[in-house]
Amino acid sequence: MEAKTEESSNEYAADISSIKEAQERISAYVYKTPVLCSETLDSISGRNLYFKCECFQKGGAFKFRGACNAVFSLTDDEAANGVVTHSSGNHAAALSLAAKIRGIPAHIVVPKNAPKCKVENVVRYGGQVIWSEATLQSREEVARKVLEDTGAVLIHPYNDARIISGQGTISLELLEQIPQIDTIIVPISGGGLISGIALAAKSLNPAIRIFAAEPKGADDAARSKEEGAIVILPETNTIADGLRASLGTLTWPVVRDLVDGVIVVEDKEIIEATRLCYETLKVAVEPSGAIGLAAVLSESFRNNPVWKDCKNVGIVLSGGNLDLDVLWESLKNRI
Repeated sequence: MEAKTEESSNEYAADISSIKEAQERISAYVYKTPVLCSETLDSISGRNLYFKCECFQKGGAFKFRGACNAVFSLTDDEAANGVVTHSSGNHAAALSLAAKIRGIPAHIVVPKNAPKCKVENVVRYGGQVIWSEATLQSREEVARKVLEDTGAVLIHPYNDARIISGQGTISLELLEQIPQIDTIIVPISGGGLISGIALAAKSLNPAIRIFAAEPKGADDAARSKEEGAIVILPETNTIADGLRASLGTLTWPVVRDLVDGVIVVEDKEIIEATRLCYETLKVAVEPSGAIGLAAVLSESFRNNPVWKDCKNVGIVLSGGNLDLDVLWESLKNRI
């Protein structure tokens, strides 16, 4: 396990102004996603839960917000040669779709172990798939070669101010839809989603609490908060394939300063939460997207007296792109 020391800073990659600008920029393209409630889940959790359904967003995930903001932030000259990224998941499809809407090429470097359903989405939205090995080093090397060959603009999945600002538009919508929310629980991976949400929400309501939900098999954010520096795990192991990235240099300061805690859950809890989303909310959510419900139902959250006053909880259902074969096998085996 490796830790990177970071200097404390009050300067963040995005702020409420850039997030409001992003909302205006992308409003014609993104869905204002609904908020669902369930008396059954309220009773189980002992709280009022409000599910922000980004699984209903274009592309099936919140990632379209950031990708759309990044693509439409480009000047015509910058956009002429298209965009490039490396991603194994929803960002790849989101960037492909945003580029398609703008009418520019999208070069997507995809590791060979990417979920089949997410690769199919890239192709469906017109992205050009360039394969790499599964390692981050291979992904970055192939992306660098594509950049050299095409002159395209790199759009990082999360360590990008435009991406963070786009994801922050979720807070603007959620707090308009449900003003009484006092807590938001957000899946965490590279940190782009929670950074944008925290920056917007804390600006609108400084007393609001922001919690990250993270799988035990990829708990680098929890360890980073404990260490006070970015921790990079040598390997990850979780069914939540969208939550395996490490924090970035732009997202870490926000997570360090504005995220009130990290709730770590086991894969079996994520699987159970995914099942509850299907059976109770009647919503198809991928494991990475269901982890917020797993967190609010976890013993560590429910029994912590410090958090007993978190009564009106917003939960971001971040995506619904899942490999059903993997989910059914997991349900059958009850990991």
